[in-house]
Amino acid sequence: MMKIVVNGASGRMGREVVLCAQNGYRGACLSAAVDVTRPEVDCPAYTALDAVREECDVLVDFSHHSATKSVLDFALLRGIPVVIATTGQTDEEQQMIQQASRHIPVFFAGNMSIGIALLVSLVKTAVTTFPDADVEIIETHHNQKLDVPSGTALMIARGIQEVKENATLRVGRHENGKRPAGEVGIHSIRMGKVVGIHEIHINTGSQTITLKHEAHSRSLFAEGALHAAAFLQDKPAGLYSLEHLFV
Repeated sequence: MMKIVVNGASGRMGREVVLCAQNGYRGACLSAAVDVTRPEVDCPAYTALDAVREECDVLVDFSHHSATKSVLDFALLRGIPVVIATTGQTDEEQQMIQQASRHIPVFFAGNMSIGIALLVSLVKTAVTTFPDADVEIIETHHNQKLDVPSGTALMIARGIQEVKENATLRVGRHENGKRPAGEVGIHSIRMGKVVGIHEIHINTGSQTITLKHEAHSRSLFAEGALHAAAFLQDKPAGLYSLEHLFV
């Protein structure tokens, strides 16, 4: 049994992780739940991580990137793995994650969907096959999403940069729309209650390849986070991502 602490347990995604853990997904057992708004759960609940006293095997964070330091401090103090499922980290916060991964296993991904990991792999293959093609990423989310572009769109874009020489990222396109060679455009749409849609258009001039992933329920992200938590149980210190689940 894998004892987990969920940080951000009162949020949309936090509640999904709590539910998955309560149902025993991937052998998870909810040890404690934490949120600035005290979670209403059938387990010990706290408003701050440093108040948690229960034993735990892994910390799963679905709160906000501004909590990165406190999340890492908790995991380092306990010597346990941590799954960071937030997006929008600053350069300083990303450095904190890198430093912590030298001492504990850290799973960090802009999207916890295994389907997205497959999408990134397919996109890299397509871009490698057509290195001179124009590439555009369009991401659509609900109208309350904070970060623009989405962490998933950035993850896809960085995957493209790994295989596309001299690729540059451009978020939005204003005034002069003429694109330089190698540009990868990222466009964000915010509307309604859309869980998450990511489309990648790869145009060679004579043909277009479109790859798309659509999330129908937030439960897929919670399942992915608990899959990652289980994956970390026997891993040494290091920085892990969705790609490592398929190695």
